[in-house]
Amino acid sequence: MKVLGIIPARYLSTRLEGKPLADIFGKPMIQRVYEQAKIALGNVLVATDDQRIADAVKAFGGQVTMTAAEHTTGTSRCLEAYQNSKIEADVVVNIQGDEPLLEPQQLDEIVNCFDDKTVDFATLVFPNAEELRDGNGVYVALDKNLNASWFSRSVIPHMHGIERNEWDKTHQFYKHVGMYAYTPKALVEFSKMEQTTCEKAESLEQLRWLENGNKIRVGITKHRTIAVDTIEDLERVRQLIQQK
Repeated sequence: MKVLGIIPARYLSTRLEGKPLADIFGKPMIQRVYEQAKIALGNVLVATDDQRIADAVKAFGGQVTMTAAEHTTGTSRCLEAYQNSKIEADVVVNIQGDEPLLEPQQLDEIVNCFDDKTVDFATLVFPNAEELRDGNGVYVALDKNLNASWFSRSVIPHMHGIERNEWDKTHQFYKHVGMYAYTPKALVEFSKMEQTTCEKAESLEQLRWLENGNKIRVGITKHRTIAVDTIEDLERVRQLIQQK
């Protein structure tokens, strides 16, 4: 199976501007994500609209392609990067550029979903119980075939008639890992779809695929990652890397 990993990277961020270039013990964050991805994948490409990020990637010897600034989602940026690359791929993996604690095994786990030739869109989740109290993150409900039934920023499913502190004793909850993989055909199809009402309501672009009657296969990972959205997240990641 030919796999291409694409890391969308934007300089502008409402909460932490320039975060792809944030220093983590002598390396920009984008380099740490890239190096982790390269452990699992032969072809990895950074997709950016900012020359500063492109220059940083070239400086550490990574592959990079410039994309338009108008993209509103990482998925549409991935499509342009894939088309620009001219790299043949059976599967394209959209890798979050703000997760320097990415585990290479996660990439293996999401790519393995495509061993089933009926799969054209996949993502990852991890079993979760301890964070049900705060309700942060994105939760996923699964069907018996390991397809996603729904994604929500609310804890799903709601356990009717059961005290919240008892929920995890009666159901296995899952939280979403923000990594996606698609066949090139599905990536093109997804990018052509118009935004849907639930996608807008939850601000979760993957709901567009489900609302159009399609399936998303789910891989279950034991590895949890930390998205760097704030300076506090960045400091936490630095501490964890230092501990390693």
